[in-house]
Amino acid sequence: MVLIRAIVRAASLAALLLMPCRETRAQTQLDLETGIIFASYNDAEIPRGTGTRFSLTDDLGSDHEPFFRGRISYRLAGRHTVSLLIAQLSLPASGQLGKPLMFAGASFPAGKPLKAEYRFDSYRLTYRYALRRNERFEAGIGVTAKIRDAEITIESADEVASKKNTGFVPLLNFMVRWRFEPRFWCIVEGDALGAPQGRAEDVLLAVQYWASEDLGFKLGYRVLEGGVNVEETYNFAWLNYVVLGLYANF
Repeated sequence: MVLIRAIVRAASLAALLLMPCRETRAQTQLDLETGIIFASYNDAEIPRGTGTRFSLTDDLGSDHEPFFRGRISYRLAGRHTVSLLIAQLSLPASGQLGKPLMFAGASFPAGKPLKAEYRFDSYRLTYRYALRRNERFEAGIGVTAKIRDAEITIESADEVASKKNTGFVPLLNFMVRWRFEPRFWCIVEGDALGAPQGRAEDVLLAVQYWASEDLGFKLGYRVLEGGVNVEETYNFAWLNYVVLGLYANF
């Protein structure tokens, strides 16, 4: 009897998770984030092979900085969601290098005070399809078209040099969330993809609290990691976000 009850409970749980999503009205959602961002590492060599490889976190000093990002999503009745994300960030750094620095065609002598700025702006259009959606569980997968607008600038009292990189990056999108209390959800979502030339991962782990059907809040951790390794540029960074967020449904 114990085995039969266990089988029945397991079957009931599976039925709940695999229940087809309900048809709901079309809905627009505004998703705003702010908080603190800091880098675990940020290494660059420009151009690769002839430039000097250095760290914006170890060779120079980079502090914690505030960030802001926003997403607007439109969910059609059923399983389809389209969203637009605007995410801009800028991380300044400063210090002195114990070695000469060759960067983007400019030369910076050792021991000179330097200022640097790492800018990484991202604009993303995403389509996601809900594989499952019910009162307790939701999971979806999709694709993201990302425009990356990045730039590293190094400045001394006598010289300024910068390297800008703007381009298109295709990514895979995913989202899983689970309702563990009537007003609380745990969510994992992000964009990620790897290639021989580089990789990109932007993943959020957060807890959502819904004060009402149309107003929610989140607290979590986001990691943005990746970079490029091509002839003109070598740059890989690991960025950490402490996230506070707001959801508003319309």
